[in-house]
Formats: sequence, C-alpha cells, structure tokens
Amino acid sequence: MKLLLKNGKVIDYKNDIDEKYDILIENDKILKVEKEIEEKVDKEIDCTELYIIPGMIDMHCHLREPGGEHKETIETGSKSAVAGGFTTICPMPNTKPTPDNVETLQKIIQEAKRVNLCNILPYASVSKGEKGEELVNFEELKKAGAIAFSDDGMPVVNSRMMREAMIEVDKLGTFVASHCEEKSVSAGAINAGRVAEELGVQGVLPEAEEIMAAREIVISETNNVRGHICHISTKTTKDMIRDAKKRDVKITCETCPHYFTFTVGEVLKSGSNAKMNPPLREEKDRQAIIQGLEEGTIDCIVTDHAPHTETEKNVELSKAPNGIIGFETALSAEIMNLVEPGHISYLDLVRLTSYTPSKLLHIDKERGCIEVGKKADITIFNPKEEYVYTKEMIVSKSKNSPFIGKKLKGKVKYTIVNGRIAYKDK
Repeated sequence: MKLLLKNGKVIDYKNDIDEKYDILIENDKILKVEKEIEEKVDKEIDCTELYIIPGMIDMHCHLREPGGEHKETIETGSKSAVAGGFTTICPMPNTKPTPDNVETLQKIIQEAKRVNLCNILPYASVSKGEKGEELVNFEELKKAGAIAFSDDGMPVVNSRMMREAMIEVDKLGTFVASHCEEKSVSAGAINAGRVAEELGVQGVLPEAEEIMAAREIVISETNNVRGHICHISTKTTKDMIRDAKKRDVKITCETCPHYFTFTVGEVLKSGSNAKMNPPLREEKDRQAIIQGLEEGTIDCIVTDHAPHTETEKNVELSKAPNGIIGFETALSAEIMNLVEPGHISYLDLVRLTSYTPSKLLHIDKERGCIEVGKKADITIFNPKEEYVYTKEMIVSKSKNSPFIGKKLKGKVKYTIVNGRIAYKDK
C-alpha cells in the first residue's frame, strides 16, 4: 500500500528539518521525503496547516494488564496512546503477575501483537515480584523481549541490590529505570507545604525523591554504568543530574507533562485527579523542570500514564491511589507550556518526544526520525486547534485526569504506525 502525505510542515530533529515537505510511504517504510511528490497512491492525506513529526515515543506508562484490566487493558491503552499521537510505548511491570519471568513477559508481548495498534516494548522487573529481595534473570528476560528493567512504583530499597542490577543490566546494553523514593521519608498524600497543611493531610517530603536520585547518580558514577531516573519533579533532583552530566556521569532522566504544567495547588481544583507519585510540587520546582528541558538536563518527556477507576479515585485524598492518565493530553501540554511560551522549539519537542527516546531505547536504527528507509511511524497534528477536554472524549478506559474541563491547544489528527493509519481524528 502507498500513502502520500501532502503539504505538511515536517519537523525532524535528526535531519534539522522544519519546513514543508511531502512524504511517500510504501507498506511500513518511508519511501520519499521531497518538496513535491506526484505519484499514484492508494491514499493521500492533505496536511495543509498540519505539522508532521516522527511518531512520539513514551518510555514510561502503565497498561495494567495483566491483573488490572478493570482500569486499562493493552487494547484500551493502545487506543488511548495512538489518540495522543504515540506510536511506541513502554509499559511498566507493576502488573499482577509481574513480568519477572519469560512466560509472563511473552504473554504481554503476544497480546500487544494481537492488538496491533502501536509498538509496545515492555519493561521487565528488576526483582522478583518487585519485592526487592531477589534479582530476576536479566539476560533471559532481555532475550525474551524486555526493553529495559524497572521496579517502578516499588523502589529498590537495597543499595547493594540496585548496584548489582545497574552493573549487570549495563553489560546487556540496556538500563534500569529507577523510581526514586526513599520510603522512610515518603509517607504522605501530596507535596509537603502550605496546601497539605490547608487540607489537613500529611505531606510528602521532596527529599524522598532527591535522596534516591543522589544514590543512583553515585552508583552510576562510581561504577561507570548507565542509570536512568524516572519522572523527576524537584529543582534539587534536576540540579544534581545537571551537575552529574557536567562530570560525564552516564545518567539520564525523564519528566512528565504534569510537572511542568501544574503545581500542588491543582489538588485544590482537581482533588485526587491531581494526586500522583512523585507529587505535584511548588512553582520553583515547575520552573526548574522547564529549565531542565530548556538546557538539556532532562532527556525526554514521558506520560507515566496511570489509569485508575473513578470508584478508586473517589475517596478521601489520603486513601486515593496515585496516578493520572496522560497519553491524550501530553502533546497539548507540551505545546501550551513549553513551545508557545518560547521555552523550547518544535525541533526541541521532537528531540524530547521522539529522537532521544529512540536513542535511549536503542531503536533509533528504525524509529525516532523522518527519513527514507525508516519505519513509517508518524504523528500529524494541528498546533493551533483549540478544544475543551471533556470526560466524554477520553479514549482511555479510566478518566482520572486533572486536564478535564480545561481548554487545550494542539490536536492530533492522524497517527501512523508502521505505515498504517492507527488513529484518525473524527
């Protein structure tokens, strides 16, 4: 099948493209990228006034299957992902059972292939059952299809174990993604401070993230191995990573749209739909996260898409589970809070959402850019289209989002995965 994209503004970080091009796709590959393509095709899409970027890659999300299908399934999560412009997603292993063995991991991979909406590259856990007691067989799981390793949500408390894991996984050419949370100081519902006091709930100390982030930097630097820090949210964490990178420490990190969009004050408006871990922070932290994206300290943006049912979330704040959905609002949040205020360019946005994630995941030989011969994973959006995000338009099985009721800007129109139209805006 041949598909022709006409008259769109192509933005590609790798090839420094930021101008109008036509793109010809045949089967699953990009065949031509030229100023003007006239060719008989099976389908043509007029992309006038639309932007065309490499398919967005989400290195950190939760699909809940197996074990949490009442919140999300691989199928419903995939539908939500492509509606948000994501062509590749990496689900975390906090499922029941945990993909700490080849059989469970392969069941996830097989279900992803059956659904066949987007590329799904799952993490396996670092420890068996994410209990932090016994390491998994990293080599076996890597061969079976694990893209990387994490006990996300359940930090590896034992430093000797984390050190061994980071060293062993580094030898396999991948990484451990660390959920940084020092449990002895992490109890609480939202960020410690005025809002927590006003609501009468225990506050989470920012040191809970920062202490563990410092540990991962030390292990990475001392042993000269790669480390990756998940969803950073504080100024201190950002500054530590910035300084470590100046020393050529092999540390990388990610953040999420909610950390550069909201502060802890959003909890007063959205309640438990603004409760996540790590929690929303203060304005100084939000500004520091933006600065980290500007200066290149933060390598990529992920969603940490974390579905929960309304019944689970509709309880008092201290008892509500952590997490919000994020696939369908990520691009709008990035446009409104990063690009339009002038913090980053659209080229930088592609670097943060497509190019660098492809490099970190070692899938850059096929994905992460728009060029001849690469896989045709492409996101097409209207950067100027405004809309109010309503519960009714949410594709995810769960509806836990602080963006509900807010006016957003930037609408995904098409998501193309391996040359096939996986999503089209109605």
